[in-house]
Amino acid sequence: MGPMTPPGGDPGQGSDDQARPRVLIIVQNLPVPFDRRVWLECRALTAKGYDVSVVCPKGKGDPARAVLEGVSLYKYRPYAPGGSALGFVVEYVYSFLATAWLVLRARRAGRFDVLQACNPPDIFWPIAWWLRRRDGSRFVFDHHDLCPELYESRFPDGRRAPLQGLLALERATFRTADHVISTNASYAAIARDRGGKAADRVTVVRTGPDPTRLRRAEPVPALRRGRAHLVAYIAVRAAGHIVHDLGREDVSFTFMGGGDCYDELVALVRELHLEAYVELPGRVPDQTVVDVLSTADVGLSADPKNPLNDVSTMNKTMEYMAFGLPVVAFDLKETRVSADDAAVYVADNDVTAYARAVVALLDDEGTRATMGAAGRARIVRELGWPHQEAAYVAVYDRLVGRPEQDRVIVLPRDDEAVPADDDAVAVGNDDRPVARPQAEV
Repeated sequence: MGPMTPPGGDPGQGSDDQARPRVLIIVQNLPVPFDRRVWLECRALTAKGYDVSVVCPKGKGDPARAVLEGVSLYKYRPYAPGGSALGFVVEYVYSFLATAWLVLRARRAGRFDVLQACNPPDIFWPIAWWLRRRDGSRFVFDHHDLCPELYESRFPDGRRAPLQGLLALERATFRTADHVISTNASYAAIARDRGGKAADRVTVVRTGPDPTRLRRAEPVPALRRGRAHLVAYIAVRAAGHIVHDLGREDVSFTFMGGGDCYDELVALVRELHLEAYVELPGRVPDQTVVDVLSTADVGLSADPKNPLNDVSTMNKTMEYMAFGLPVVAFDLKETRVSADDAAVYVADNDVTAYARAVVALLDDEGTRATMGAAGRARIVRELGWPHQEAAYVAVYDRLVGRPEQDRVIVLPRDDEAVPADDDAVAVGNDDRPVARPQAEV
């Protein structure tokens, strides 16, 4: 990734760009390029000759405007007043107004052929409607999340009125969209059934990691902190059971990620007296992720079963597989679709059974190796981004009237070459970001 340099004028301006189809991508949930899926999409489009701009919140230390690897970035200061239902409403109103202002700024360089809005939240369809009326822009809805199910999962006893409002916003987004990109088959079914989209207006594009970039490197033994094993990401209560009830003091845990539950996780670690075993570094740079996942023995996908998680694909699960790590997960529909034989599945959100499954894997090096190899193979041969980006770019080519472009799959040199057959592309979510960990597990 190249340096982020502030431009002299508005990003995206220049005579050479005028003949290139212009794309504007709106993201509210994460800054870019921290949002891995959106950054992969940006790079896929620029590689095929598109002029890409992004409106998103700032990350720490980000400039308001910059150009990174040919992508023009327009960023606003994020505002998140809290995790209550009212807090989300205030956050989204602010984000909509900040985004609309920056869309106007970005449009100074010329009309956009396509607007892509990524959710959550489902609030940007009025901007798409305005650009369509004004410029004839097409609208792509990149369906990262199910906002109604997100509300039901976060507020199981919440009032019905907000849920009905979220369903109405979702319907408006689907109806406004010229095309929906769904992140897995379950989301695609909702786009068709609940959103009323025709099958040929929905394309599945998984958030597959790029196996040429995310792959196992040399381990960093110091990350084990003097213990035999390292286990990665989020499962604090399971860690407590492993250490205190099963007596396994030979395991270190590194749980990366920030978000609105981070303080709760820190408090839970203290409550369970796990400070010597659990490291919570918060949001970390890419190299730290590579080091940890190259050293870890097992990856934990501890998202509990609820209406949202059951039909969502977890980014961290796919990342574990890219690094050749076996996965321990609760038994979720879409996790089974993604991980298949690369994971051990625990039923009924049973934290005790989850902890025992982790220990069983730690004690069976042969099974870990077999499962890890199976996961890596699924990423390389079917699920990784090189297999997904062709389907993604094809949506844009159809919308702007370009001929279908040649498909080239770039694979790691140490993996078996994979033929570019059409079946490998059409399997196509979640972008359940690591930034929102589940504190109750």
